[in-house]
Amino acid sequence: MKTFCGRANPTTGALDWVEESEEYDYHQEIARSSYADMLHDKDRNEKYFLGIRAAVRRVKSRGQQAVVLDIGTGTGLLSMMAVSAGADYCYAVEVFKPMADAAVRIVEKNGFRDKIKIINKHSTEVTVGPEGDMQSRANILVTELFDTELIGEGALPSYEHAHKNLVQTGCEAVPHRATVYAQLVESERLWSWARLLPLRVGGRKVVPNPEETSCAGAPTVCDIQLSQVPPTHFHPLSQVLPMYRVDFSRPVSSSPERLTARFPALASGSAQVVLSWWDMDMDPDGTIICSMAPSWTLPDPENFPWRDHWMQCVYFLPVEMYVNEGEMVRLTLCHDDYSLWYNIQPDSQEGGDSESPISRPLCTCQAHMVWTRPRFGELNDPKRTDRYVEALKTIVRPDSVCLSVSDGSLLPIFAHILGAHKVYTLENSRMSKKVMERVFAANDLTGTIQVLESHPQQLTSNSLGDEQVSVLIGEPYFTTSLLPWHSLYFWYSRTVLSGRLCDDVTILPQSASLCMAPMEFKDLWRIRAPCGSCEGFDVSVMDEMIQSSLDFRESREAEPHPLWEYPCRALAEPREVMTFDFRQRVPEEVLKSVGSVTLSRKGRCHGVALWMDYHLTDDISVSTGLTQPPNQQGACEWSPHRKQAVYFFSSPWESAGDDASSVTYSLAFQPATGDIIMEFIPGPSRHTTSA
Repeated sequence: MKTFCGRANPTTGALDWVEESEEYDYHQEIARSSYADMLHDKDRNEKYFLGIRAAVRRVKSRGQQAVVLDIGTGTGLLSMMAVSAGADYCYAVEVFKPMADAAVRIVEKNGFRDKIKIINKHSTEVTVGPEGDMQSRANILVTELFDTELIGEGALPSYEHAHKNLVQTGCEAVPHRATVYAQLVESERLWSWARLLPLRVGGRKVVPNPEETSCAGAPTVCDIQLSQVPPTHFHPLSQVLPMYRVDFSRPVSSSPERLTARFPALASGSAQVVLSWWDMDMDPDGTIICSMAPSWTLPDPENFPWRDHWMQCVYFLPVEMYVNEGEMVRLTLCHDDYSLWYNIQPDSQEGGDSESPISRPLCTCQAHMVWTRPRFGELNDPKRTDRYVEALKTIVRPDSVCLSVSDGSLLPIFAHILGAHKVYTLENSRMSKKVMERVFAANDLTGTIQVLESHPQQLTSNSLGDEQVSVLIGEPYFTTSLLPWHSLYFWYSRTVLSGRLCDDVTILPQSASLCMAPMEFKDLWRIRAPCGSCEGFDVSVMDEMIQSSLDFRESREAEPHPLWEYPCRALAEPREVMTFDFRQRVPEEVLKSVGSVTLSRKGRCHGVALWMDYHLTDDISVSTGLTQPPNQQGACEWSPHRKQAVYFFSSPWESAGDDASSVTYSLAFQPATGDIIMEFIPGPSRHTTSA
């Protein structure tokens, strides 16, 4: 059955009515899943297998049958491990029906049909008894219910229910226990993701809204590949502290809890950020450990298990607090049934919050609901600010009427400080409008900068006081943008606003370039690599499902990734492959670009990275991709403020680095939809060398 769904087009701004089948959400879920990453996580799989074998041996040594309950079975891999280790029977629970169906196929394909029962339910709905889903309670509990924050997928309520209803008292559990660790640090880089910081423009200080500086911030965890944050980017104020431990072999409570660690400050500095991760002991003795610790905590930082389905956490304290070396400090971890958060106070402070109700911190200033953490980092980047100010200085005059088209941008403040006659800014939502009005008020600019809650298409003749815009500015940045070229919404806005612009209007940025580079990824390729077999089990059904989901989308697509978190090498020099001139209206005809890039470096080409460079003026540009050219070996430094796009090849291509290999590209920008239809084909170079 087909249905039509209205979707806001992130590039054109139009409401598109898209014909979708009932299976659309299913295919999206599969195509964007982390199943391949988990199946390629050799360390995870080996530690689970070792833990399961040990648990089955312990049960068998007591003369008991080994009956396993596997909650969140996914592909059925852990259940197959259990039966292979000697378990007599396994109940495998999976709530996502397409995945449960796949598990049935995988289990049958590997010959375990008689030993494994797939139950397509949430574990809290599973029943035990002669007429139930399970004939008896299990004596081994195997689970993979964890996320980067450990408990964010509902692990605690699921364990709580399982111990009360589904497993025997004193059951074996794999994993046996988990420990959450934390380290208190000062970090200018990480703190810049937490809130707007003061900055200077043209000798004037621009300050944030006071409500924002005292706000607890976004309630969701910031999960990143912490191994890619060098130790030089933070200043430790504590040792690594064990903060929270949960034993999964015993009854588990999902009730809110407060835990405190008391310690002397390791050094003097501003306590701003808590770095956090967890380890799992797969056995009671703690001899089989699966660790999420970042690489710089390990004896061999270059050799650590990479995974993307579990990363590390950054928690921002509600307010920063200066501590002196040796001063006793109390770091508090609180959790409810789905999330963790931290707070800090001097040990000398009486009472504290030990008796106060445990409530999850929430944003009260609304800025954290408008700006993402990378966006805060972008707004706080002084080098980036300097480029925009330098460019604005060349175009803003005392008679300028400026209109800013970007979400939650500081460019209107910069334009006013630089002497513009009038400044208007468009905000796409009431919340964004309120946030910007509060920032303007904090800088005594209320009424000076006119904030219009309007999309460009909705701007009336009275909105600008019948004035023509002489300077149209944008970063561009829009909250609806996922892929780099979605910010071409600025171009469509400029086109819609043409009747409100002076004949000699100045546009900033004046143009944009889509750039590409063929890439070798150290690890990121694993998330799209074929599964085939895993620990000796055939899980190729997953490859069929993922490929079917990709085919369902009719064409291969690029997908957004923050490449600063993923080490990679450019196998060729970056190239501009398409240019968009904002000084002209969006054309009616399709823009095409065809060519090839020679692979000049040796390596395995896994795909292509794409990003946008914005040319503010003839000689000032900002990049949402590479912050500088790749070095001689091809190593890249990426902007941490925006996600880049990655187009993965179905299989990697070996480059000898002798100009014999290339990537051929064909790009077509569709003005009607704002889409870029793309195809990249690796292969032998097609150029010839004259004698």
